Amino acid sequence: MRLPCEASVVSRLLPSAGLRAPGRAARALLSLGRPSGGPGGGGGGVWLLISTARDRPGTKYQLRENVEQLFTKFVEEGKATIRLKEPAVDVCLSKANANLLKAFLSAVKLANSGTHEESMPLSALAPAKASEVEKPKTRMTITSRKEYPLTRNFPYSLEHLQASYCKLARVDMRMLCLKSLRKLDLSHNCIKKLPATIGDLVCLQELNLHNNHLEAFNTALCSSTLRKSLQSLDLSQNKIRALPAQFCLLQELTHLRLDDNELIRLPFKIGRLRQLRFLSAARNKLPFLPDDFAKLSLENLDLFGNPFEPPRPLVPDIQLKIPLTLLEYSARATVNYRILYGRHILPSHLCDDLDMSKTCQCGRACLTCFIQATVTMKLSTVGVHTVAVECRT
Repeated sequence: MRLPCEASVVSRLLPSAGLRAPGRAARALLSLGRPSGGPGGGGGGVWLLISTARDRPGTKYQLRENVEQLFTKFVEEGKATIRLKEPAVDVCLSKANANLLKAFLSAVKLANSGTHEESMPLSALAPAKASEVEKPKTRMTITSRKEYPLTRNFPYSLEHLQASYCKLARVDMRMLCLKSLRKLDLSHNCIKKLPATIGDLVCLQELNLHNNHLEAFNTALCSSTLRKSLQSLDLSQNKIRALPAQFCLLQELTHLRLDDNELIRLPFKIGRLRQLRFLSAARNKLPFLPDDFAKLSLENLDLFGNPFEPPRPLVPDIQLKIPLTLLEYSARATVNYRILYGRHILPSHLCDDLDMSKTCQCGRACLTCFIQATVTMKLSTVGVHTVAVECRT
């Protein structure tokens, strides 16, 4: 039986000798087994072997009638302490899998009492392999096709992965198994489409897709777990013409880069991105900004190089010439009077339409029947530092 964790062995005699306990815990592999002979291997019963990267052969401790106490108050957090009688040491464990730790401590109790010892599934103690005691790799940087791993998996402990200049035509599905991944950098590749399964990366905070061949942003990602985790998104230097209306569901975004695309519009509900502080959409094809843009509160804004149209204000007597549909009337009433709705009441496509309903400058809602006008807007009311020509909304 083996338990990977972080461990430190603290002698209880050190304070009486005026000495301090050792420092930080080290990555270790704890093993329960029977000694195979040799120095320190005499005596019967079950022994505890603690192996680290500096001491792979490890140190053995006999367990039969040698465990003074087990401290398990924080076992659900992967922490516990095994107090031995001889030598007088405390084996402090942390960062262990809670279920494995519980099973390991149960086996230690049995080894201490000597009961059911023969039935325990134990083998001869053996030194740990280097891969078992090395600190888990959390960062990996690949900057060429030659460095890209084709025959081996990515370490599951990765938190930061960069795979740039690798000529990737798609997102490698092996990357989507890295559940601890916080930053994924796939810049300078040839990716044309994003899989919806990127949304399964529950810890992902930064996604860099700079300089690829993307033509759209997958709508499914907007309603995935990225809604609660994604903070930085770089889609610059791609071929995106428009972002889906659901893009504004990514409400934790603080940094958004959209430079050098083919954008002809921004999401009309962009004002819902309450956390957004840095927005760059330079050198696109934006003729105007959505009215909701005025709700943003930015620190940096760059809209340079967009062909904004001159203002086209409303003519005073302009009116909708056709009667509104029943769907339009009912949708407006639902939003304006804040009537509760949900997928258990209405079809899902109607709920999506209501979620994405537009809001007129008068404060009333509309769905598909509206009149559009373009007016001048001062960007200083939106961003502290702005780079742009005069803009229209």
